[in-house]
Amino acid sequence: MDAWERFVSGQSLVQSTVPKHVLSSWQRSRRFGVEPGSCKAPLAVRVGDELEHLRLRNRDLVWAAQGIFMASAHLLAKSGSIMLLTDASGIVLESSGDARTLDAAQDIHLTNGGNWNESVVGTNGIGTALATGRPTQVHAAQHFCQGIKSWTCAASPVYLAGTDQLLGVIDISGPPATFQLNNLALAVACARQIESVLAERISREHNVLLEACLNHPGRSGAAAMVVLDRNARIVHSSGCLTPDLAARLVDGLKGRHITAWNNRLPDGLLGEWMNPVRLDGSPIGALLIVPKRSVGRILQRPDGEPAKLPAPAEATASLSECLPGMVGASAAFRSAVERARLLGRRRVSVLIQGETGAGKELFARALHEEERKGGSFVAFNCGAITKELIGSELFGHVRGAFTGATSEGRAGRFELAHGGTLCLDEVGELPLDLQPVLLRALEEGVVYRLGDTTPRPVDVRLVAMTNRDLVQEVEAGRFRRDLFHRIGVTRIQVPALREREGDVDLLVDHFVRTLSVRHGVATREIGPDVRQLMRAYAWPGNVRELRNVIESLLLTSDDEVVRREELPVELLATTDGAPASAQDADLTSLEATERLTILQAIQRVHGNLALAARVLGISRSTLYRKVERYQLDDVVKASNDGEH
Repeated sequence: MDAWERFVSGQSLVQSTVPKHVLSSWQRSRRFGVEPGSCKAPLAVRVGDELEHLRLRNRDLVWAAQGIFMASAHLLAKSGSIMLLTDASGIVLESSGDARTLDAAQDIHLTNGGNWNESVVGTNGIGTALATGRPTQVHAAQHFCQGIKSWTCAASPVYLAGTDQLLGVIDISGPPATFQLNNLALAVACARQIESVLAERISREHNVLLEACLNHPGRSGAAAMVVLDRNARIVHSSGCLTPDLAARLVDGLKGRHITAWNNRLPDGLLGEWMNPVRLDGSPIGALLIVPKRSVGRILQRPDGEPAKLPAPAEATASLSECLPGMVGASAAFRSAVERARLLGRRRVSVLIQGETGAGKELFARALHEEERKGGSFVAFNCGAITKELIGSELFGHVRGAFTGATSEGRAGRFELAHGGTLCLDEVGELPLDLQPVLLRALEEGVVYRLGDTTPRPVDVRLVAMTNRDLVQEVEAGRFRRDLFHRIGVTRIQVPALREREGDVDLLVDHFVRTLSVRHGVATREIGPDVRQLMRAYAWPGNVRELRNVIESLLLTSDDEVVRREELPVELLATTDGAPASAQDADLTSLEATERLTILQAIQRVHGNLALAARVLGISRSTLYRKVERYQLDDVVKASNDGEH
């Protein structure tokens, strides 16, 4: 507070008394001309039609956050904290949480319609997160305006998956007594969940777009086809469109509504070639289809000379360069990488085995990239939906094939992956009665949509993944022996992290570097004592668990050096660098942690499994299976006071 008083009065101050991000924000606030004596934020829009119009413009963001806000109404009740969602300019779109704090927030306009941009209300969690593009925590006197110093807030930006497009901010605020370092980690986790929900929707829309491309009647007579999603990103392209023309196409469409795209095409492309694709009545993207008769039109450079067709890409990158997450120098890891490199160049089925979190997904994508023969990478999790819908998802269906089938029918994942890679995750979860259907499709290269007798040829490279011992599953009668031998023509065993001698240090350095850049925070030094504990720990959650630990360490402290006391309790159970006992390791296993997390989520939402699934970020069918696996039915019944 003393530093703030000196700053606003123009006196010099010792910079070390104020965090760098706070001082930088104070300086920006002064340049913006924000009045330090202000007691509240301005109202940008009034609750009512104006707010609804703003929410409509940000409907994708609001939709993706609705699960978190439904959960926060229960989880933050009587906690003293509230959660807020803003748009990219800092205007609050949604708020929920502790009722008393929500009432108090009205006094400073920390409510729907309030504008918390740094340029109008100075340093605060929302505005400073927007200004820096980084997760930010602002506590009490660190705020710039006098009237909001009795608050504490932690905020994280929300980005459109795979881009640098800032969509808004998720914020957790309350009186100073609610301050916790973990609030920032919670805000980041919520932001990532929103990003994940949006990414899942984008993935679903991409599948619909690819299906539309596959089924379009003009496909056979096209010289070039480009599939564009709602954000004007290229999902798929084929034919003679040059890279330069493709780049100009994307630049001209970005930020424009899909219905106006046909008027924003670069020279050489005609609006009549643009075909919008709709889902549930709303446009989600478009197909640009260039007829063969018009190929000369698009292959003319501005100077009138014929353009040169792009040469096929050379397969020069090594497997470990395909994806940045493939980090390791241990013999076990390099052996798996070398095996994958050899198999990647051969169009053969591959079974990738390994524990949860070991990195099977990276190997699957790298195999696809290594082949370099084009085609899509289509992933499907066999354990993520009900067994009744798996057949429809894999093989597609025709109109009226079953209750709930789409009115126009749809292609399955096999057809969408034609010419590319079909990746089946958790293949051990595939229902026994569907296994012979999958086997026949692989053997014959033909699929039949549900409710149809028309054979549809498919050419896919199958990559299957599992954390189960499929040999044991075969012996137990839960997996067909003939299918096991078909999908396991060649196999890659991804080693567990505890088997990768020396790789923990490499991964620690990799995650410190990449995650600090992702979150815009300073790197932290991991000293020898902490590294020794990390090396000795068994890492039941493998690389994923290590990544999460490093991410938490970066986000919950500004200290330059990580202290032992900051490590999770399971790592500290490793005494003097010696691994914990088998009993301790079992207690801190990934399964035990997962069971506890699910149990707590169910109890917090009073047994409402639909809401618990949204809180946990998993599908309802997956949660049902885990409830059965961990024998939590009694917990659900005891906690239930509503629909489940």
